[in-house]
Formats: sequence, C-alpha cells, structure tokens
Amino acid sequence: MNRRLPPLNAVRAFEAAGRHSSLTKAAAELGVTHGAVSRHVAQLEAWLGVPLFLRRPAQLVLTDAGRGYLAEATAALDRLALASIQHRELAFTGTLHVNAPPTFTMRWLIPRMSGFQRRHPEIEVRMTTSLAPVTFDGTYDIAIRGSLVPLQAKVSRSIMTEVIVPICHADLAEAGRLSSPDQLSAHTLIAYATQPYSWPEWLAAAGSPHLRPAGTLQFEQMYFALQAASEGLGVVLVPIFLTIDDIIAGRLCAPFGTLAARQRQYYAIANARTSVIDDFIEWLVREGRETENSMALSTIAGL
Repeated sequence: MNRRLPPLNAVRAFEAAGRHSSLTKAAAELGVTHGAVSRHVAQLEAWLGVPLFLRRPAQLVLTDAGRGYLAEATAALDRLALASIQHRELAFTGTLHVNAPPTFTMRWLIPRMSGFQRRHPEIEVRMTTSLAPVTFDGTYDIAIRGSLVPLQAKVSRSIMTEVIVPICHADLAEAGRLSSPDQLSAHTLIAYATQPYSWPEWLAAAGSPHLRPAGTLQFEQMYFALQAASEGLGVVLVPIFLTIDDIIAGRLCAPFGTLAARQRQYYAIANARTSVIDDFIEWLVREGRETENSMALSTIAGL
C-alpha cells in the first residue's frame, strides 16, 4: 500500500494550534517557537492545497476544512500515542533500574524492598547509588534525591519529608547526659563530607553558636558517620527517617527532639511514564507516609 502522508511534525503543529486556537499556546506545548508552528501549519496547508485557518488580528479561526481535518488529526494522534504506550509496556523486560543516595538505599530502601517484591514478584529491581545530579541517560528508570525545591521531570513525586536532627546511641542520652544542647560540650560531634546541615548551623539555630565539643570525628560519607554514632562514638546530624527503626527499637535516640531541625523533601522522579514506574513510585509514597507516621508518633513519645 502506497501511503501519501503529510509531514508528521506539521500535523502535530496544526493539531496543537487548532486545539488551543492559538499558535503561541501550541508553541509552548510543543517546546518550539511561534514561528516554527506557523511554518509547519503553512507547510501542511500547502501539502493539502486548502487553507486550514483564517488569519485575523489577534484571532486564529479554523476554516470548515480545518475543523474537519482537526477532528481526524486529533483522533489519529491519540490512537498513535495510545498504541505507542501499550507497546512500550509490552517491551518491558521485567527489570526496573532505580538510582538513589547510598545511605538512603542501605538504611531505608533495602529494608523495605521485600514489601514491593511480594506485591510484584515479576519485577526485578536493580539498584545503583549516587549523589550526583540526575541525568536520565538510559542507566536508570527512576531516581530518588533529596531537595529543598521540587525536582522537575516528566514524573516527580514527593515521597517523604526529611527532618535532620542530632542522633546518638540511647546510652549517651540516659540519666540526662544530653538534655540540652549545651551538654554537647562533653561529647564528640560526628560530621561527614556530604552533610546537608552542618554542626555550626545547627548549634547556631539551637542557641549555642559558640559551643566547643569535647571532640570531633569526620567521615567521607553519611553511612560511616551514622555507624559511628550507632557504636556510641558521639552525636551525628542525620535525617530521622534513616534511624526510625533503631529509634523505635530503643537503640538510637534524638535527644533534643526536633529542636532546630532542617527539613527538605525526598523526590522520586522519572523521565517516562509506564505502569511499572507508576506502581513503584506509588509504593514509595505509601512507604514514605508510613515512615512519617512513625516519626510523628516517636516525636510525640519524645524520640
């Protein structure tokens, strides 16, 4: 069958312009210039041999031929989009690639992955870790990052609020040994190179800007700093959600509660939308909500 088809970009430009009754809005939707849309529409009119719009000052009006062609073009593009989505999902290999920060992956994501696998045994989740800015270069399907501002992507969902506070072994806080920030002068403060909230910032916000600790420990990554605190070596500034299981179990504690806490959001983002990606992100949102509920109950109980 010898199909004589018009240029697809010209059809898309006309369909968007006709649907919006505006070249400007069509250009914004397609991510091109006003002039590009105008040229595409003119190209399609020349190919068809009929005018599709009446050009009037500050107004774009479809001709009778334009109205008829718009209905057919919209239906055809909708069918093509639906078929493309369905075939992308049919082509899914059963593997979902997820990229997240290292400590987030080890302390929060991995301990909860069995819940997702029970619901979706047909999906193999492969995890990689990174703190680098997200670039969807084909190496992962979903990225998880903490940010003070919403992350922009085709799919972007806030999954949890990060609340950063001092955390230590429960033994250090017993018998009132850490009932106020000033008592940190008798303890070791643990820091790490990637920390989003420094000890000088927290101490200033807590009203003790000139405090001198008994000692300091510095690590490259959060995971090692948190492990040091878990061994009773000092106090570290980390997100509560990374320690919530240990806090509930009584191994760790947040001696000052949410005093001078810094908050930001963790986002799950993707550059494509499929049922598998949607299912995983919805699962992340549910798990994040449960963790936030646990944090709220722990806060009420005094952490």
